[in-house]
Amino acid sequence: MSEEKKAIHKTYHDQYYGFPIHDDNELFCRLVLEINQAGLSWETILKKEAGFRKAYSNFNIKKVAAYTEADRERLMADPGIIRNRLKINAAIENAKTILQLQKEYGSFEKWLELQHPKTKEEWVKLFKKTFKFTGGEIVNEFLMSAGYLPGAHTADCAVYKKVQRAKPLWMKDSAKAAPQDRKK
Repeated sequence: MSEEKKAIHKTYHDQYYGFPIHDDNELFCRLVLEINQAGLSWETILKKEAGFRKAYSNFNIKKVAAYTEADRERLMADPGIIRNRLKINAAIENAKTILQLQKEYGSFEKWLELQHPKTKEEWVKLFKKTFKFTGGEIVNEFLMSAGYLPGAHTADCAVYKKVQRAKPLWMKDSAKAAPQDRKK
């Protein structure tokens, strides 16, 4: 990997990947980014993250849930993001779903915590039933990246202990398999 590519991945790997997220808008952000990564490299998503933040109102769930057809067309024309109608529609519909979860459970984070612990397969089934455009890989990466499932870092990764100190939810379930670093 070139030094340029390493630099693109390093900040995300060292400061975000696997760490718990306690802000619903940032959880929504991570879900949207993981959905958009489907079929593409994570590097592509990291390069476009600022464009996504700008295009999707900094992932303000209420704002995105209120997007109109004009907003959908604006997003389809925005070269700063992935211009895929299914992924754009999923972001808007998933924002609406998260608003409903917030009303019912207090927050998206609380809803996720109430679902824990689940196996990867159980999570995938739940996400497919609840959200749009969420298959196995998307759900797995979203949950690992936000600290709900193990696997973001291996025990020999320099960041692993830092993640453990942040007390991700997966640590509460000792029955989970040993982690493996997929985006290291």
